[in-house]
Amino acid sequence: MNIANKENKLLNGAEVDFEDENKKIRQSLKRDSGLKKLLEKMPEDVQDSFTEEQLANLKIAVSARSWGKHAIDFRSTVKFFRYRYYYVFVAGRNLRELTRAEKQFSLLVQAFFGTVFLSFCAGLGLLILYLIKSALGINIFADFSFGVWDWFKSIFI
Repeated sequence: MNIANKENKLLNGAEVDFEDENKKIRQSLKRDSGLKKLLEKMPEDVQDSFTEEQLANLKIAVSARSWGKHAIDFRSTVKFFRYRYYYVFVAGRNLRELTRAEKQFSLLVQAFFGTVFLSFCAGLGLLILYLIKSALGINIFADFSFGVWDWFKSIFI
């Protein structure tokens, strides 16, 4: 009996038809939508030449590149002389793991925007306090004014 041609093998005391199992796995992998689109672009004999392991790795590679749905998804084209160019603007929540460099850059950007926001809030708070001080007629320095109270009164009062 030739072992290479033997389809049924004994596993834990039960006969298992590996060829049928492989066909089932192969068919379930081929039903995956992303992998199906990729395989449809290939000739039938090439599609059937992939092993289950290769199909599983193709599925991982194809699914990792899917765009999915974005909160903001704007796509359009622009005609410039004889050529047409396309542009895509997508934005949404990031669901993937960041690399170390991306995490560091993200922290830097967050620190920058946090600093800008806190500076704006502090400046606005000081402006409001200055306007309240001026409205109450409190002068800290005699004969000195920034002119903000006069500007505020000319616009709003």
